[in-house]
Amino acid sequence: MASDKEPTVIKKYANRRLYHTGTSSYVTLEDLAGLVRNGEDFVVYDAKSGDDITRSVLAQIIFEEESKDGQNLLPIAFLRQLIRFYGDSMQALVPRYLEFSMDNLTQDQNKIREQMSKAFGTGAIDALQAQTRANMAMFTEAFRLFNPFAAAAAAKSRGEAPAKGGENGELGDLKRELNEMRERLDRLAKEK
Repeated sequence: MASDKEPTVIKKYANRRLYHTGTSSYVTLEDLAGLVRNGEDFVVYDAKSGDDITRSVLAQIIFEEESKDGQNLLPIAFLRQLIRFYGDSMQALVPRYLEFSMDNLTQDQNKIREQMSKAFGTGAIDALQAQTRANMAMFTEAFRLFNPFAAAAAAKSRGEAPAKGGENGELGDLKRELNEMRERLDRLAKEK
C-alpha cells in the first residue's frame, strides 16, 4: 500500500519514546500499528545515530500483536521455518518471496470482498453477519444449558437453595432445567 507521498518520519529517542515529526507528538507502537493499518508509510530513525530502525520497530509491532490473546497470525511452524532461513543459502530469496506472497494475498482478499459485495450486496453481508451472531448466541445459550453445573448456578442466581434429597432432587432440577431450555429455544426460534 505504498503511496506517492513521502513517508512520515518517526524518531526514536534513547528513552525509547517515539516522536511523530508530522504531528509533533509522542506516539506508541499501537499508534504506529494504526498508521500501518490505515496505509500510511513511515520510517523510524534513531534520534542519536540517525540509523534507519524501521524494520526493528515493525518487528516490535508484530511482537506486540502476537502477544495479545487471540491475535496470533503467525503459526509456530512458520516462525520456526523463518528462523531456519537465517544464515541459509535461501535467505536472500525469502524476503522477495514473502513480499510477493503477501501482495497476492492482499489482492485476493480484495477480490473476495468485491465478489461478496457484488453477489450479496453490503446489506446482505451485514444480514449474514447478524444471522451468524444470532446463531452463535443461540448455540452458546443451548450449550450453557447442557452444562451439568447450570442448574446449581441458576438456582444460586435466583437466590434459591440447592435441591436436596439425592437423586430425586437432582432429577427434578434436570427436568426443570430441560423445560427452561425448551422454552428458551422456542423463544429464540420465534424471534427469528
